[in-house]
Amino acid sequence: MTDTTQNLPMIEESAATFAQQHILPHVMEWDESQEFPVHVFKALGELGFMGVLVPEQYGGSGLGYQEYISIIVEISKVCGSIGLSVAAHNSLCTNHILTFGNEEQKQKYLPKLASGQFIGAWGLTEANTGSDAMRMKCVAEKDGDYFVINGSKNWITHGKSGDVAVVLVRTGDLLDSKGITAFVIERGTPGFSAGKKENKLGMRASETAELIFENCRVHKSQILGKEGEGFIQAMKILDGGRISIAALSLGIAKGAYEASVKYAKEREQFGKPIAEFQAIGFKLADMATKIQAAELLTRKAAELKNRGEKMTTIAAMAKYYASEICVQIATDAIQVFGGYGYTKDFPVEKYFRDSKLCTIGEGTSEIQKLVISRNILAGG
Repeated sequence: MTDTTQNLPMIEESAATFAQQHILPHVMEWDESQEFPVHVFKALGELGFMGVLVPEQYGGSGLGYQEYISIIVEISKVCGSIGLSVAAHNSLCTNHILTFGNEEQKQKYLPKLASGQFIGAWGLTEANTGSDAMRMKCVAEKDGDYFVINGSKNWITHGKSGDVAVVLVRTGDLLDSKGITAFVIERGTPGFSAGKKENKLGMRASETAELIFENCRVHKSQILGKEGEGFIQAMKILDGGRISIAALSLGIAKGAYEASVKYAKEREQFGKPIAEFQAIGFKLADMATKIQAAELLTRKAAELKNRGEKMTTIAAMAKYYASEICVQIATDAIQVFGGYGYTKDFPVEKYFRDSKLCTIGEGTSEIQKLVISRNILAGG
């Protein structure tokens, strides 16, 4: 991976301009209708933002994690839903195929995913197994050169609209970490369908739906890596995914903060802007400090990831801290706006609703603390 960080300001500007022109005018419309705007992701694909980490030989941008963070941040400052979908497409489905696929699989899927021609989904979670993935009930039974999959996956980003999904399925015994296999499955495969679409508090323009498998026959050539390696693969993919959720959190926090600063300078009470009151000034100071700390942690995780060094602990710290301060900042932003902050005429109520998912998706805050504590106690 080449060092491309000298292009960071240009990439940030490109993402920010796209968000202002093509996302901002429709944010509340998409949120209210829960529309997943597929055309926006096709356009993002033309800019190279749907294959940020994919090497140029597969039609991607060939960029690193610092650029990836900047793209997610700039988009999420405007709309967390679009930021979430870009993050899930890049870091989960696309990155799983890039990291563990064979050459034939990479050639087949990566150019379409990187261009935005295909939208990617990634299926690990089930109705009764979130963090406890080894108890999954979606199973695949061998039938010659095929596997027959039965079961369902829940809370899947792009569960209905995704053209291709990487799905983790149990092929061995319950609780066996080597009993789970990753398959790449295309939409239209007989027995593979979408189920219920979730009606969510926030991130409403990012589609979340169920994947259903009913005697779905998948050829062994669709296995990513080797049979039984799925769980280990998923844990590695989630390491990088945590950086993207930290970036998503950072973008939402920055959006809420910047809106608060602007409003505090314009809104007058008792004859002067509310920014001049210490209660508001101190709130803005806290917001700014938390954002700086979260960004430093996130950028450090990205640096380690770019260098190929161990970053599980730092990525978990970044995801945990950035997501928690995101909720705090979005909450404080509503307080700065007062009654107006509680209405849909101003942007902060949406930042508030969107922020909460960041503490839940790709491992809750509690799971991040479990990862961090285990690693520091093990000397990692």
